[in-house]
Amino acid sequence: MANETQKVGTIHFPFPFTPYSIQEDFMAELYRVLEAGKIGIFESPTGTGKSLSLICGALSWLRDFEQKKREEEARLLETGTGPLHDEKDESLCLSSSCEGAAATPRPAGEPAWVTQFVQKKEERDLVDRLKAEQARRKQREERLQQLQHRAQFKYAAKRLRQEEEETENLLRLSREMLETGPGAERPEQLESGEEELVLAEYESDEEKKAASGVDDDEDDLEEEHVTKIYYCSRTHSQLAQFVHEVKKSPFGKDVRLVSLGSRQNLCVNEDVKSLGSVQLINDRCVDMQRSRHEKKKGAEEEKPKRRRQEKQAACPFYNHEQMGLLRDEALAEVKDIEQLLALGKEARACPYYGSRLAIPAAQLVVLPYQMLLHAATRQAAGIRLQEQVVIIDEAHNLIDTITGMHSVEVSGCQLCQAHSQLLQYMERYGKRLKAKNLMYLKQILYLLEKFVAVLGGNIKQNPNTQSLSQTGTELKTINDFLFQSQIDNINLFKVQRYCEKSMISRKLFGFTERYGAVLSSREQPKLAGFQQFLQSLQPRTTEAPAAPADESQASAPRPASPLMHIEGFLAALTTANQDGRVILSRQGSLSQSTLKFLLLNPAVHFAQVVKECRAVVIAGGTMQPVSDFRQQLLACAGVEAERVVEFSCGHVIPPDNILPLVICSGISNQPLEFTFQKRELPQMIFQEPKSAHQVEQVLLAYSRCIQACGQERGRVTGALLLSVVGGKMSEGINFSDNLGRCVVMVGMPFPNIRSPELQEKMAYLDQTLPRAPGQAPPGKNLVENLCMKAVNQSIGRAIRHQKDFASIVLLDQRYARPPVLAKLPAWIRARVEVKATFGPAIAAVQKFHREKSASS
Repeated sequence: MANETQKVGTIHFPFPFTPYSIQEDFMAELYRVLEAGKIGIFESPTGTGKSLSLICGALSWLRDFEQKKREEEARLLETGTGPLHDEKDESLCLSSSCEGAAATPRPAGEPAWVTQFVQKKEERDLVDRLKAEQARRKQREERLQQLQHRAQFKYAAKRLRQEEEETENLLRLSREMLETGPGAERPEQLESGEEELVLAEYESDEEKKAASGVDDDEDDLEEEHVTKIYYCSRTHSQLAQFVHEVKKSPFGKDVRLVSLGSRQNLCVNEDVKSLGSVQLINDRCVDMQRSRHEKKKGAEEEKPKRRRQEKQAACPFYNHEQMGLLRDEALAEVKDIEQLLALGKEARACPYYGSRLAIPAAQLVVLPYQMLLHAATRQAAGIRLQEQVVIIDEAHNLIDTITGMHSVEVSGCQLCQAHSQLLQYMERYGKRLKAKNLMYLKQILYLLEKFVAVLGGNIKQNPNTQSLSQTGTELKTINDFLFQSQIDNINLFKVQRYCEKSMISRKLFGFTERYGAVLSSREQPKLAGFQQFLQSLQPRTTEAPAAPADESQASAPRPASPLMHIEGFLAALTTANQDGRVILSRQGSLSQSTLKFLLLNPAVHFAQVVKECRAVVIAGGTMQPVSDFRQQLLACAGVEAERVVEFSCGHVIPPDNILPLVICSGISNQPLEFTFQKRELPQMIFQEPKSAHQVEQVLLAYSRCIQACGQERGRVTGALLLSVVGGKMSEGINFSDNLGRCVVMVGMPFPNIRSPELQEKMAYLDQTLPRAPGQAPPGKNLVENLCMKAVNQSIGRAIRHQKDFASIVLLDQRYARPPVLAKLPAWIRARVEVKATFGPAIAAVQKFHREKSASS
């Protein structure tokens, strides 16, 4: 269908078809939020075209913003000077080129000629920066126009690849000549390939650049960051769908879009990708960049040294020229993750780093919101939020996501494994390590020993056979846990930084992989005890005949080193005391006991996002109740109430296409109230598949049964699918048309109020949030909100497009209470009917479906 331009007020919104009126309202409000630099909470039910509204609304604002900026630049360049403060729209000077351009406040009483001279100089500097930015922009646009012809890209990529292969062949021949020449040295102590396992000398202040995998060669590829929109969603499939919508939109031909992903999703080096574990892939990749940096540094120094064993080879896909071509190709035409991956394989260029290089010039960056919400990951990806726009879609679970990302649990078995591995590592390589390395390794060993001791165990004994004298769950503040563990004298910030920069967990994983396989026979007796101990820590299974390893077993993801997991726990312990808790769970044996860090205040990790960004939009199909976002996420992050804007639109279906009912009593007039105390009564019973792989089978059988209704009239009248709220079918699976004509919610799915984590969260909110007059305490409100979020997600599964219809039955009298009804989505709440008895409710449902079936 031809694109159309809709005018809402004075704003023109290009759209692929005539939009719904609610889409026009959505785009207009979104535009106002971005223009005013607000925080918007947007709710638009599934089936109302939310993605297109976000795309066309946000990119229309960006189009107008860039146009105003170019007009202002042209005026300044034409006159050579211009006012810096009296413009009505100060946002035009918020681009990277104008940062720092505002006049510096002058001391009081300074002569007027000095103030005038300084202001003129600042204006001339601004003009110079604008000229430089225009030149860069022109160069970038010319480069992207040339890439419209893919043949040129393929030719350049092929030529550079051939040159790279020729260079590698020459280097290989040179190495072979040196190794077989008369003066070649042989390794004295370490076996082949073992050199890379030894920790390099640790210099905390100087290792930063090498550990990041960035060197001077990348400076030529770095550009100024233009004003852009970061679009985030939960999964890669949702992001791919969004990119597909962008392609179909009126902006699809012109917008510079780049899709970001993890190394696990974008790596094209099969040797690295085969490691399986996300942490192992990340560490190996960074280690290869470090090897490349050290190799280059060593070549520059050219100092005669004893020849060492060859280190981990640099990644052949990390080629700056190839990645520069990949960057330009990614910006020239909209591509999703799969297309970017295919392009990287074709060009032998790393899509992970190539996509990062495209961020500065991109107008729209699409990425999983875990990548944006985790500060370290955000920094590593090269994401800069200053004065940019962030849109977080599918954000109904945003609070839980942030909490889960920063909550870590480690077991007694992992602690013992890590301690034993590290101890053996020190025994083998201790004489080769510098004093600072040994100091930090001893501190880590001490921490692991104390963590085991606080659980009531002994680090020197097998955790599977250790019975704990004390069982149960204990909850501590961070400070109390540090004191009880006797580790309050350790600087955890320094230990955390050492783990990150030295990559000790990566070295330790490689070390443990070598045991019994690569080491020479003379080492075996010395290491046999450790090997047996490691085997004893593995979960015990029934013995089975040994089978030959097949390809599927070889390709299975290998488990990461336990120290990798423990590093996350150490990082969590650096959280402010009031924002987290530590849960000690003692479960009979040490191996089953755990230490868990629980984040209580997700706002501490969201605060930087809302502080740095120009505007933030939190969007979803069902955002009710929004009080959690306002209080737990925004108010606690320091956002003023007047900066928050709420927008909720109705559904596109006609009002009479839904029938929401609250049924208060059953057939026998017994009140329907499915509380915890009454769940065991014989009048209440229910079930769904237990394994995730069975879901597809159940859905297929369910669909076939419904299809058979039209083919075998009289024999099959329908299908009934029973599932659990929050289970495998309550979110992400659509039941449109005949697959979901009636949704019955039995009871209210309150979370487990006896959970120590929930109780602590409730207590935390009661202490930190004010209690509104006439309202329930914040902690109690949290429990009710968690319940209603689950309800809203579940009942929205049935209405998926404009012509769909369904009845929604809330089978519990508690839904009739006004505070509960107020937390339903507005488009459902307006149509709710409360039926005190069962008979009239069933009659209403029968009449609704009879009429809708006849008209459809």
